[in-house]
Order: sequence, then C-alpha cells, then structure tokens
Amino acid sequence: MKFCKKYEEYMKAQEKKKLPRVGFKKLKKILKRCRKQPHLDGAFLADHNNHSDAASHTCPQHCSVCDGTFFPSLLEEMSAVVGFFNARAQRLLQIHLSSGLSKCVIWLKGKVKGNHTALTQEGRDLVTYAIINAIAMRKILKKYDKVHYSKQGQAFKSQAQSKHIEILQSPWLCELMAFHINLRASRPNSRNSTALFEGCSLKLNDGKPSLYCELFDSVKLDIDLTCSICLETLFDPISLACGHMFCYLCACKAASVSVVDGLKAASRDQKCAICREDGVYEAKVRLEELHILLSRSCPEYWAERRKSEKRERVKQTKEHWESQCRLFTGI
Repeated sequence: MKFCKKYEEYMKAQEKKKLPRVGFKKLKKILKRCRKQPHLDGAFLADHNNHSDAASHTCPQHCSVCDGTFFPSLLEEMSAVVGFFNARAQRLLQIHLSSGLSKCVIWLKGKVKGNHTALTQEGRDLVTYAIINAIAMRKILKKYDKVHYSKQGQAFKSQAQSKHIEILQSPWLCELMAFHINLRASRPNSRNSTALFEGCSLKLNDGKPSLYCELFDSVKLDIDLTCSICLETLFDPISLACGHMFCYLCACKAASVSVVDGLKAASRDQKCAICREDGVYEAKVRLEELHILLSRSCPEYWAERRKSEKRERVKQTKEHWESQCRLFTGI
C-alpha cells in the first residue's frame, strides 16, 4: 500500500479526535499544479518523465506556487502537529509523574483515566501519531525535490529544524521513550506493557548510555545521553528549545546563572553550548522520565554524581547568600 493511502486511512480513523494533520493529498495537488505552471522565463517545467529536459527546467528561485502556497501551508501544518503532540505528551507525562490530590485534579480537568492501561494506550497513540506525521512531512518534501529536481525540500527541512517544528527532535518524544521503558520495568509481566516503540531500549556502549528504537518505515532514533559540557551521563537532564540536552547544573554554567537563580534568570543573549542559538533557555524542558530511567539504570554513577551535585549546590547557595549579605550591609 502506498504511503499516501496509508496515511489518509490512518487520519480518517482519527477524525473524531480532530487531530491536526499534514495535508498530504492537498500538497501533492499543489506540486502537480506547480509542475504545469508557466514561470517567469516563459518556460514550462519539464514533464516528470522527460529526464533529458528535466535538468534544464527546474523551479525558479521565486516560484509563486511554492513560495505562496506549498511551503507556507506545510509550515503551518507542521507547527500545528508538533504543537498538538508536545501538549498532549506533556499532559500524559504530567499525569504519570503526579501524585495525590494533584493527580486527581489533573484527571478531572483532562477527563482522562490515570490507570496503567489507559496511560500506555495514550502513549502508544501519541507515538503512532508523531511518527506517521513525521514520515508524511519527509515524504512530501522528498516528492517536492523529485518534481523540481532541486534540494529546496531538504533546505526547508533544515529550516523546520531551526524553527523547532521537526517532530522527531521534540524533547517530549525522548520523554515518551523513557516513559515507555519505565512503565515496562515497573510491570514486566503485564500484557499491557507492550511496546510503544518496537525495539525501544536504553543501550550502554563503553559505559555511555543512549536511547535507541526502530520505528516503522525504516525510521530510527539513536539519542546520545552524554552531556556535551561535562562529557558525563546526563544528570537531572533538561532539553533546551533547540533540542540539545544537558545536565541542569551544566546548563546553568553555560547560561552564566547560579543554581539558586536557575535557568529562568538566563538572558536571551545566552547561547546553546552546541549550536550557539540564542534565547533557548527560556523554553527549557525538565526531562523527568529520563531522569528516573537513568537513575535506575546507572545506580552507582547516580549515587556518586548526586553527592558531587549536592556539594556544588551547597557551594553556590553559600556564595549567593554571602554576596546578598554584602550587598545588604554594604561591607
């Protein structure tokens, strides 16, 4: 079955949920119209099957169809899909990690069941939704490049990553992977603990952990869990808006703030230590499921790291209050 048909059948089955989607069929029609569109030089784009003339008839730099319809439509749809996925994943994980009265309030507000089976099923549904839409985005951009004999589709993909709307880069996908492994570990004999991701696991290579899973249609994820600042396994991990992950204390150092003030005090001028993008600390995400997973999987390292982190926090807190006292007393 062709992917377009598979995707349409999947989204039709989700109609009652009113999920945001990629307009796959609509975008394909736009590409057909663009191929027949007369451009600025008066020439028509070559017929797709006429390979001898194809190289000399590519879409111009400023195509009214692509610039005015195709890319803006895809950008809007990708933003809607990623926004929906992030919000739903965040709510699901909030339910899983909450306790007591706060958990009851969340259940009542969200009108969702908080039992193990319901959480697992919703997680599985979210993963399927994320992956099939990620594939749809890749397929339509590949189709664009095939029609236009260009690399503008790949350039747009890079642009989408810089705008943080590439769903496979979402920190909430990483959290769902950790969530799945944590659920599976907590109920190893439960039939309801079947995989959200087929083949999802935490791998250790020379003591360095990574999250790995194989998804359908040959999509693979291999997420390194080493902090690029301290070069150790992530501890109290966070993800910045750009998608790069660090230990919380390491991120504070990179943002030139103390652990007392926290990352909320980071200036918008402060840049990610890897990609050098600015303004990424404000929208950071605490990866609590990943924190739980790593603490269970690396207990000896975790115990030692907790001691060193505590010493550093005490040191920074002491320095902070000493500086505040000096400011107050003028000494």
